Amino acid sequence: MGRFDGKGVVVTGASSGMGHRIALDFAAEGATVVAVARRAERLARLVEEAKDLPGTITAYAGDVTVAETTDGMIDKAVELAGHLDVLVNNAGIMDEFKPVAEVTDELWDKVMDVNLVGPMKAMRKAVQVMLGQGGGNIVNVASIGGIRGARAGAAYTASKHAIVGLTENTAFMYAPDHIRCNVVCPGGVDTEVMNGQTEMSQLGIGRVMAGLDTSIPSGKVEDISTAVLYIASDDAKFMTGATIVIDGGVSCN
Repeated sequence: MGRFDGKGVVVTGASSGMGHRIALDFAAEGATVVAVARRAERLARLVEEAKDLPGTITAYAGDVTVAETTDGMIDKAVELAGHLDVLVNNAGIMDEFKPVAEVTDELWDKVMDVNLVGPMKAMRKAVQVMLGQGGGNIVNVASIGGIRGARAGAAYTASKHAIVGLTENTAFMYAPDHIRCNVVCPGGVDTEVMNGQTEMSQLGIGRVMAGLDTSIPSGKVEDISTAVLYIASDDAKFMTGATIVIDGGVSCN
């Protein structure tokens, strides 16, 4: 018996990295998973990878900045499982380490849309469903950039701080309704998140690296997935509004 047998789960940013592993681990524990990302071909490979697991993964290709996607992925989970038990907001992008004097309106809007507006829309829909069914779990994936100002650029840092605040507000508001909401804050993790960062700010990356303890190795996707599944499980039934840092001790410096 898996911890998530028969549970309806939505995971965004599931085409690679942490989201890919989180989706697989939920399916390995019996969940009915809706895996969301823009890259349909990557999702198809994820579905194939999960075919022999106790649970299932269904691909849902879409852009989390669009309400049609965030509403539709929740509806799909309810259609498949009969309910929505867990929402994992994992999709996110970086900001090329640009400090505020270098941030363009285009970059700011893009980062905020993916890292903050998309999760908010998904949470709005999820909470509406969870209120009607008597409870549920939301796990947001932020970053140590959400609790420190010296780990990324201005837009990314602001977006991740906002996710931490949104998590705490949601946890407080809906605790009487048995809806839990927590946030994990990874440090450096071996993923593709830096791909496409071709115009990095030399000032920004220089300042960030100067304050970083590079002797601590990057984490693995399974380190984050293990925490997410624990937080979403009944083992953590009294945990809500928590900010869980998973960074090998980097933020202690």
